[in-house]
Amino acid sequence: MGLLDKLLGRTKKAAGDVTGDASLQREGMHQETAGSAEERASEHEELAQEERESATEHHAAADSDTTPPA
Repeated sequence: MGLLDKLLGRTKKAAGDVTGDASLQREGMHQETAGSAEERASEHEELAQEERESATEHHAAADSDTTPPA
């Protein structure tokens, strides 16, 4: 949704520039900024999930290495 908000915001901002509508310019700017923030948050969440999965695998491997033979 972040990319869509970013594009819609950019479009509103441009429409505000063309028509001279300052409120539409501001609304577009805020929507574009919010879209960019959503994209960044999503990227960071993906990275965090990858790190959690890596840590889980690491712990599983460490546990299997320290298990005494039966």
